[in-house]
Parts: sequence; C-alpha cells; structure tokens
Amino acid sequence: MTTSNLRRAALATIGALALACTTPSALAQDIKERNLKFAFSLAKDHPLGQGAQKFADLVAQKSGGKIKVTLFANAVLGSDTQNLSAVRGGTLDFASMATGLLAGIDKQFMVFDFPFLFDSPQEAYGLADGPVGTRLQAGLAAHGIVGMGIWDLGFRNMTNSKRPIARHEDLQGLKLRVIASPIYLDMFNTLGANPVPMTFGEVYGALESKAIDGQDNPVGVIESAKFAEVQKYLSLTRHVYTGMPVLMSKKTWDGMSEAERKLITDAANEAKQEERRIAQAKEAESITNLRKTMQVNDVAPAELARLRQKVQPVVDKFAKEVGEPLMTQVNAELARMRGAGNK
Repeated sequence: MTTSNLRRAALATIGALALACTTPSALAQDIKERNLKFAFSLAKDHPLGQGAQKFADLVAQKSGGKIKVTLFANAVLGSDTQNLSAVRGGTLDFASMATGLLAGIDKQFMVFDFPFLFDSPQEAYGLADGPVGTRLQAGLAAHGIVGMGIWDLGFRNMTNSKRPIARHEDLQGLKLRVIASPIYLDMFNTLGANPVPMTFGEVYGALESKAIDGQDNPVGVIESAKFAEVQKYLSLTRHVYTGMPVLMSKKTWDGMSEAERKLITDAANEAKQEERRIAQAKEAESITNLRKTMQVNDVAPAELARLRQKVQPVVDKFAKEVGEPLMTQVNAELARMRGAGNK
C-alpha cells in the first residue's frame, strides 16, 4: 500500500471512530428527561403486566435512563373506558385494553372479537401484525391514539357459580358479566344468558356478592384476579380470542423527537414478543393451577360446533357492520395462514 493510500485509510478510520463516538451523544441530545404513565386494569403479575414491565425496562435502557415509564396496574387510575379517554386527551401516556373496547371509536375493531374466528393464538398474531391490524391501528391516529401493537390476553373461557357449561343449554338464564361491546351482548343473549356490561374492576365484588353468576376471561386473568375464590366452575369454551392493543397518546407522541419515537416503538415491539411468549407459557400453567381450586371441564368438540352454529347469526350481523372489504381481507389472511400451515 502506498503512503497516500495509508494516509487515506488512516483518515477513514479516524473519521469512522469520530462518528461512532459522536453519534450516541448526538442522539442523546434528542432524548429528554420524561416521566410517562402506563395504566391497565389487570394485575401487575399477569403476563400483560409483565410485558408492560419489560417495556418500561427497555425504554429506560434504550434512553440511557432518561425516559421513565411508571406502571399503574389494577385499574388504580380508573376503568378501561376512563383510561381510553385519558390517553385520547393526553393526560395518560399509555394504556392497554381489550380490542372490544376500541369498537366504540372504530367499530372495525369488533372483527377481533368475532366468536370462534381464530383456531390458534398464532392466527391472531398473524392478523394483528399483518395488513389488517396495521391498518386498524393506523386509523386510531384520527382519535388521538398511536397504536403500539396488539398484545395477547388469550382465548376467553366461562366461569360461574351455578353449574358446569358443557353445552349451550347450560347458559340459559345465567347472569354473566361481559365487556361493554355490542358483539358480546348479542353473543350471550343469543346463547340464552343474561349479559351484564361491567368494568373489569367491578367484577370480583359482583361475583362475591352474587350480583352476577359468572363472567368470561382467559385463564391467566381468571387466575391473577383470584376469581376461583368466588367461582366454582370453569368451562374451557375458548369462544373468543382477546387481543390487547397498547395505546399511546398522540399528544405524547407528537411531542417526541424521532429518536424518542424510534426507541419507544422498538421497545414496544420487543415487549410484545416477550408478553406473547409469557402468555402462551402461562395458559397451560394457569389451567393446572385452577384445577386445584375449581371444577374445570372441557367442552366436547360436537358441543363446541353447536355453540359455533348458534352464534353464527351474530357473526353474520357484525360482519355487515365492519364492512365487506375488511371481512374479505380477514378471511383471505386466515385462509392464507391455514394454507401455509398445512404445507
């Protein structure tokens, strides 16, 4: 190598080192000291709470400790509806709640709550992370919200204090708490139950006082909320899958630099994968634990088929409400995933 070439190589090395040294500090100047709040209704030890903690840890790590995310579990800042309003208004930075609760501001989110839509969590993840979920989350910007991904609550199952639910006739007359979403009300009415809309924070007390007979939730929620203390029967119906969108206030987002937005987005994506992993591992463990304190029954495939057939009119009704273009896309995505899985 000639002297001039050596000089050029040396200068290039020095330049690269200088860039490596200055880039973090330059980025650091774009990251401000911030104290952000993340509220949700579930317990802190629930997989969603663990995912939220992972998110908070990642944000602190990626921001060099400048951005702190404080978690507020167990609905201590208010109900899901109140948290949604606070995020939209900019007085709360992050919240997470069931997809059904977003139907009030965008009815297309109801599609995630269609009975028996998904055969597996992987199908739900695929729809949430693909074009359908991406488009629905992007539409939240018009409502003052930035969608940060859809986390996993799991498949819902029914508990009650009266009897095991082995067929749809067993639901007759049961007073069941439901999410305040039209599709849940119609679904349980169609099955012959008496649905009662209620915020999650009120459910334990209502079960304990016998104001309601039962409720439906994924087993991880049933365990962490200690519903076994006030419910005798758990029936593994897996009738609806519930995703949990993580919502960020657009006001908070708009006030951030590009560097801050990137680290928040990266942290949310990493935490989503971790939360889903924890949720999947926890489901089998929760069922094992609940069998020790509740009478747990599976539902025969033939009876699940009867349940599916019974609620088909509900699916048909709400498919019209969310619109044919979205339903066509959803069905095409599910068909594609099922086809790929069979290869």
